[in-house]
Amino acid sequence: MPEPKHFDLIVIGSGPAGEKGAAQAAYFGKSVAMVEKESMLGGAAANTGTLPSKTLRESALYLSGAKQRDLHGITIKLQEKVTARDFLFRERLVVQSEHQRIADNLKRHRVQLYRGKGILVDAHTVAVTPEHAAPTLITGDVILIATGSHPHHPENIPFTDSRVFDSDTVLNIHDIPESMVVAGGGVIGCEYACIFAALGIQVTLVEGRDRLLSFMDGDVSKALAHSMSNLGVDLQLGDGIESVDASGDRLQVRLKSRTILADALLAATGRTGNSLGIGLEGAGVHLGSRGVVVVNERYQTSVPNIYAVGDVIGFPALASTSMEQARIAMVHAFDLKYKTTIAPILPYGIYTIPECSAAGDTEESLQKRGMPYVVGRASYSGNARGQIVGDDVGFLKLLFERDSMKLVGVHCIGEQATELIHMGLAGMLAGADVDLFIQACFNYPTLSELYKYAAYAALDARARSETLMAQPAG
Repeated sequence: MPEPKHFDLIVIGSGPAGEKGAAQAAYFGKSVAMVEKESMLGGAAANTGTLPSKTLRESALYLSGAKQRDLHGITIKLQEKVTARDFLFRERLVVQSEHQRIADNLKRHRVQLYRGKGILVDAHTVAVTPEHAAPTLITGDVILIATGSHPHHPENIPFTDSRVFDSDTVLNIHDIPESMVVAGGGVIGCEYACIFAALGIQVTLVEGRDRLLSFMDGDVSKALAHSMSNLGVDLQLGDGIESVDASGDRLQVRLKSRTILADALLAATGRTGNSLGIGLEGAGVHLGSRGVVVVNERYQTSVPNIYAVGDVIGFPALASTSMEQARIAMVHAFDLKYKTTIAPILPYGIYTIPECSAAGDTEESLQKRGMPYVVGRASYSGNARGQIVGDDVGFLKLLFERDSMKLVGVHCIGEQATELIHMGLAGMLAGADVDLFIQACFNYPTLSELYKYAAYAALDARARSETLMAQPAG
């Protein structure tokens, strides 16, 4: 048997984390092998998660006429029943384009691609096993685990039934149902509930907690719940699915509160790390609950030369953070003279209808820490560009430390929220205070102007609080 080919780095998984980790090491002259078991590159982000769901959102907005928002007094509605082919057409084009982009990037960085399942034989050896072929052994000084995650399947939901979907299988939906139950009020559940409701499907969302997106600022969470209700989503908060009877023509979904008949069910009940069956435990790598690989601040596992990044290490499990984790991991693995830590403040983007985005502290986190703060808020309805695009529910909310007026939190819901957030994010990373937005001149008319008027509102709020504090007691 020939001697295994040796590399500086072996990456298992070609999603955002794997791709960027491989490119980072290769950029600095390291020899890199990538192992991918699926026929398509890109992992969940390209094939079942990030890009497909966001593309479906745009398709739903377009096909439903929701994006037109009755401009010029013309109401555009869905004139005929949308087929699954209509709905998924653009998604497939975008995914194909992303596959090519990833392949080109790997080729440009001279990353050698191995097709097959990667299984660790030991801490430095990987057996690449194609589906119908003998394994090929390769060795590496460093191994990067970027295998992603898959949807969690609760035992009380019959996933063997063709009307029951998870966030992966929903992309293979054949017919657009008239009604659907969505289990889970997290990011995936809220995004898909909005997408299907925009197409005129009767959607019921079931969430065990008493609010949507519990990690978001409370005002944004409430505004999203209100918007989703207006979109037609029936929100069952503080409730849960006890059982699903799939024996009849329609699914009988029994909640704690009542029973619902539905044509389809989408389970968005969390994800499990893809860490089992690839030899990690045999190599000495410690695993946590739901298949999460345990890492330190350098993304190093319990085995010094094995690193792990992305969804397989758990929260926040975002494509953006996964890319950065991989870059940082490779800097530490090879002692590269480059950035050694991930940014201290990370943005969150939720592609619901409307979009939500956040960075930094929430009011709840500031209250928990006992930090005095002031709030500055500006609404889309009071903004010229907001009126032009027809968004009358959106707002930007800024949180400032009261004494220094340093920006500590940014929260937005509405058109282009996931883009707007970056100005506030950059300000926080630079340690900016309210003067950044007061002094800046913004294009007119733009949504970015919201920052200036939210800053003015925060100064007014601070002045009012100082007046109240200066008044004598009694």
